[in-house]
Amino acid sequence: MPPYFCDLSINIQLVDAFGYSQAEVDKYAGDVDNDKEALMKIYKALQLARGFENACNQQYMQGKIRGFMHLDNGQESIPAFVDYAIKNGDKKYSYYREHTHAIASGVPPGEIMAELFMKETGSCKGAGGSMHIFDKPTYFQGGWALVSEQLPYAAGAAKSILLDRELALSDDESFEKQDVAPPADDDRISIVFVGEGGAQNGRTAELLNSAAKDNLPLLLIVIDNGRAINTFTSDVATNGKVYQQGKHYGVPGLMVDGQDAADVAKGGKAVVDYVRSGKGPAILQVHTYRFNGHSPADPEHERGRKDEKAWARVDQDPIKKFEEKYTANGVFTEDELKAVKKEILADVKAAVKFADESPMPPVELAKELEYPDAPDTDYNAKPAPAHADAVNARTISPDQMDTITAHIDGLREKANAGEISIGDAINLAIHEEMLRDPTTTIHAEDLQAGSSYDIPKLTQQTYGKIRAADEIIDEGHFIGKALGEGMNGYRPIVELMNTNFGIFGMAELSSAGNTYATTGGQFDMPMTIVGAGGTAPNQALGAEHSQPFHAYVMGIPGLKICTASSPDAAYGITKSMIRDNGPCFLFAPVKMMKEAKGKLDLGVCAPLNKATLLHEASAESVASGNAVTVLTYLHGVKEAQLVIDEIMEEGFDIDLIELTSLKPLDMDTIRTSLERTNKVAILDESTKTGGVGATVSARISEECFDLLDAPVNRLCMDDAPVPYASTMEVAVVKRGSDLVQGVFDLASGQY
Repeated sequence: MPPYFCDLSINIQLVDAFGYSQAEVDKYAGDVDNDKEALMKIYKALQLARGFENACNQQYMQGKIRGFMHLDNGQESIPAFVDYAIKNGDKKYSYYREHTHAIASGVPPGEIMAELFMKETGSCKGAGGSMHIFDKPTYFQGGWALVSEQLPYAAGAAKSILLDRELALSDDESFEKQDVAPPADDDRISIVFVGEGGAQNGRTAELLNSAAKDNLPLLLIVIDNGRAINTFTSDVATNGKVYQQGKHYGVPGLMVDGQDAADVAKGGKAVVDYVRSGKGPAILQVHTYRFNGHSPADPEHERGRKDEKAWARVDQDPIKKFEEKYTANGVFTEDELKAVKKEILADVKAAVKFADESPMPPVELAKELEYPDAPDTDYNAKPAPAHADAVNARTISPDQMDTITAHIDGLREKANAGEISIGDAINLAIHEEMLRDPTTTIHAEDLQAGSSYDIPKLTQQTYGKIRAADEIIDEGHFIGKALGEGMNGYRPIVELMNTNFGIFGMAELSSAGNTYATTGGQFDMPMTIVGAGGTAPNQALGAEHSQPFHAYVMGIPGLKICTASSPDAAYGITKSMIRDNGPCFLFAPVKMMKEAKGKLDLGVCAPLNKATLLHEASAESVASGNAVTVLTYLHGVKEAQLVIDEIMEEGFDIDLIELTSLKPLDMDTIRTSLERTNKVAILDESTKTGGVGATVSARISEECFDLLDAPVNRLCMDDAPVPYASTMEVAVVKRGSDLVQGVFDLASGQY
């Protein structure tokens, strides 16, 4: 059987680790033991959790609930504690076993059951399912299916509380930021649930570091049932005492016995109050026993557990222990508890009936939930927050404002002179948008120093550490924190020093793309990710810094992806992305960040769904059949522009189209060009297998086949890793000379 690790009483732990006096500890105990109403509240929560999960199991077996489902039977003391100690305004982040956490947070059981039934009346309109329960009115923010991914999200949510206080903003009735400060006694916190198996994930250490560094109002609840999925945690981890992991960071922890629901409420409330008081983050580890296997979807893991489960139902049932204790001491009669159970079961039955009778969502809803803002949105028409000037005046000192104004003026002078770089153009766009909308934040490595290309230059010096955060070197962590901020009314920007480093954040990027749809459109996800990347010919960076990360993320639903090979494109796209209510990713060419110079269309947002025609083939070349459509992006634009004269000297010409929008793809511009040229070459900065060119080629073949006089000519990177040595690199990375040959082959009929 899973061991019970803690050999210290709650009293001793609260005194030693949290600094409570014995009198204060006694009061927390008395507030539960001497209050029949409080005990009844706990009992009702226990019974509702058990009854709801039993009903879920029955409906799953009847086929009304589909997919993966994870039940919480045996761990009811945790939702009972949530119901007792957690407030509506607190931000709650759970994992895939979250039904009871949502109920205890105030989400209506009928809506949760309807969500499991795939119904439109579900908490997420049937888009989320069992593992993705969200509810905006109760600030229940998931339901996350990837183990431990929720940890940095909760840190971002905790940061949003500090941002509210720093900027003197709060949520209005529509959960939009208003120019009203939180109350003086604002004591909201962020709560995140994780299993003790999941707590072994490295995200836990990153969370504790971040929470301690920023003194975040965050509570980490570790649900310790002794198992990591089905394996005993002690078989895969040496430290089961997760509550002690915070010592290195100055984060106190408490271990409680989840079989005693009253003790969990007593100790848990003391820990919650510690966090509410502003003393910083804390850990609450609750040792429980989970009656069911990991999921009904894998019942084979239940074989061989018959004796163990029989023991558990006798000795490890928190409801049974509660009933025995409080009937024996005379607090409740058996009839009182039976009446409560009957009442709860009626409520559960009503939830099932509501779900059963609710309609299925319409098929059209799936596409409607792809993006919060339509691809053709005019971002110039979006109004700035009315409170921007007031917030800036109270958060940016006159000296800071003078400094940043001078910096912006200097960049605009460069822009008007045609001398601004891509990095500086993005920096200018960021400052303009951070001043226009004070809910805009930024996260980056080496942010104070301006990172590698000055993209976040002077952000922390102007807006302070609360809005401009210098981050640890783990992109997944600060992309995750940005996600948490984005769910709570802020517009985070994430600068990646090199976009390939985003590989560390694939889980977080994937969830950012899914969030708007998964939550049934409840939660926008305004997040702008920007960085230098791509693979220039002869860049000599080796394989890891030359990966086509833009191709890797193309398959993430809900993500808008753009590229920019010029300062003007980078500037206009950045401004639009920051104003977009969904996740956006801008890739800029790593070898052109300081080299490419140009003018800017100042103050103008660019569309996020359009390609750009940079050079149009002559009418003569089109009439003679010697024109070719060339599609490219990033460094490919420069390579193509360098060989246009050479192509024309050979008697050919090209429509050069920069794919400034990779997703959604601008097929209208491509089709218009093909109607003229009937031939297309793609100079592609990604691999032959699974690359951008593969997607574009497939779309052209499917949608424009009748316009083609020849197959699509893909000039893409080889599938081999990009070598460092230039003598080998030419075999992998395509360049201008390859394009010249490709155009010749198409126009001469040799391809």
